[in-house]
Amino acid sequence: MPLAPHQFWQAMDAPDTHRQPPDGWADGFPATLPDGRQLLLPIRILPGDGTAAVASLIINQASFAVEDAISAAMADLLRSHAPDVVIGVPTLGLPLANNVARRLNHKRMVALGTSRKFWYRDELSAPMSSITSPTHQKTIFLDPRSLPLLEGQRVAVVDDVISSGTSMAAVLKLLAQAGLEPVTIVAAMLQGNRWKEQLRDWHDRIAAPLASPRLQRNAAGRWLAEA
Repeated sequence: MPLAPHQFWQAMDAPDTHRQPPDGWADGFPATLPDGRQLLLPIRILPGDGTAAVASLIINQASFAVEDAISAAMADLLRSHAPDVVIGVPTLGLPLANNVARRLNHKRMVALGTSRKFWYRDELSAPMSSITSPTHQKTIFLDPRSLPLLEGQRVAVVDDVISSGTSMAAVLKLLAQAGLEPVTIVAAMLQGNRWKEQLRDWHDRIAAPLASPRLQRNAAGRWLAEA
């Protein structure tokens, strides 16, 4: 039985629960954690001619058990880098950054923002867009009051999904303007490979416990990984 929209992201399934059908995926795609557990993600058709899609992860609609499983795997990826501070990317990177920072025994994390406060400064901002909101231009800000928490520290950036790479490129530009260079970037999921062009200088410093391909509709109307 296909899952209803609200049923996705609610449970981690055992390894090999979901195996690719010969004719492709119908409504969901399973992303796999390093320990083999699978998370069935809904397939979202991208704007355009209806032949391209991605597997979607909306972490604030997930169960706490799923958020915890993903956050634990992200924390495992971060430990070898020994970050002093975790920076969370809005919007959906923020709950993950909180969860991950706690697992690393940090006392807090530092949140970037997209809502300008009156004390923010233009030189600590950068324009930002994403694959899920391609026509909506936002601005990403670093609160100047957070700078003392970051200067001279090993910082790691936490986000939910890296897809086109444009959002993360904006984050890195913002941090560079503040004189900061992350030791690593950890996302919950890497979505396809198009991010590699935007972030070509960062490939060896980007990791994620989950990965999903960009999808193409086949002649049967089902979905296969983009060639």
